[in-house]
Amino acid sequence: MPNLIINIYNNKLNFGRQFIMKRKIIYLLSVLIIVAACKKILPKATPDDELLDGPVEGLSTGETKQFLAGDIAFNSEVFTDETGLGPVFVANSCGSCHAGDGKGHPFTTLTRFGQTDTSGNKYLHLGGPQLQNRAIPGYTPESLPANVGFVKILPPANTGLGYLDAVSDADILNMADPLDQNGDGISGIPNWVKVPAYCQLRAGAITKNGKHIGRFGKKGAAYDLLQQTANAYSQDMGINSSYEPYDTYSGLEQDPEVSNETVNAVVFYLKTLKAPSQRNQKEADVVAGKQLFISAGCEKCHRSELKTGPSNINVLANKVFYPYTDLLLHDMGSALDDHYTEGSATTAEWRTPALWGLGLSKNSQGGNYFLMHDGRAKSIREAILLHGGEGQNSTSNFKNLSESEQQKLIRFLESL
Repeated sequence: MPNLIINIYNNKLNFGRQFIMKRKIIYLLSVLIIVAACKKILPKATPDDELLDGPVEGLSTGETKQFLAGDIAFNSEVFTDETGLGPVFVANSCGSCHAGDGKGHPFTTLTRFGQTDTSGNKYLHLGGPQLQNRAIPGYTPESLPANVGFVKILPPANTGLGYLDAVSDADILNMADPLDQNGDGISGIPNWVKVPAYCQLRAGAITKNGKHIGRFGKKGAAYDLLQQTANAYSQDMGINSSYEPYDTYSGLEQDPEVSNETVNAVVFYLKTLKAPSQRNQKEADVVAGKQLFISAGCEKCHRSELKTGPSNINVLANKVFYPYTDLLLHDMGSALDDHYTEGSATTAEWRTPALWGLGLSKNSQGGNYFLMHDGRAKSIREAILLHGGEGQNSTSNFKNLSESEQQKLIRFLESL
């Protein structure tokens, strides 16, 4: 009898073990089926070289924390009239103009007005230098004054800006040729601007008649990313800071609506966004297209290789990088003369835009290209053909290429 009881107990125990094992197998199979299904349903992760956002490699723990704080302030903070928006404004957040840290769309275009010579803006009392075309309830958006020069500005991509910020003034001046001494039809000059008192001059800063070299903005009118950011809070969103305390509507000085800590976090975020990575570098058409780009003379302004100088962000110091810009102003001819000046830049002069990330521009522009300073070019080919003035020789050289060669050059630009 005891043996019978023991056998019955062992049989139940074995049955229980088998039942549990079967349940585990069924559970594991279910998990595997779900994982396999998710792989089919969920999209693959986007390759890093097809993304513009993300930090540079090598940030310390503290720097990463600051980067994330700036990321939140830039991409997640949306202002309302209760938190200081306006009363007149263009956008209610930083990220709304720079989707995925890429170029803006014509819907987010900025309008600057009031300056047709380098003597300064004569329309500040009428809302210059920037049109705030939206307003919170109870207020009226600004409108352009009659018979005033103005320019449309498409928000630029944000990536790699810390590298451009760290290029030395001496290197920029070494690329300049104001008298065109080499006779290639390209001069290239810096934009000499007045630097706000709140900006700290970079190491080795060079001065000329009390002014310094600007390098940000379509005409290079902003000295550094702090000035660019403080101006964006003020002019784009009507958010006052201790750096730019004057209200865009009343013109009166007001208490800060955003802290210095937040502004500086955004500046750090912009400085430490990674540089765009070129794709398909070994593809035959891309390799051939790069050589055609150089032989057509495009690389004379869109310099492929620059280097940084000293930086208080270690990962940015003394680095070689590939932005395809010289950070200089060039006269682009009558077709691109928009009758507006900034700093020492005349109405037809524009700072050479960095071409890195060009092929990814459509990702933040609704699937279509909107190129040049105002987005008027709907393709890379159209953008090339709009180059006049100092860019005319390169345009002519491009036109003289065969259709196949033109396609290869464009293919190279799409790889950037």
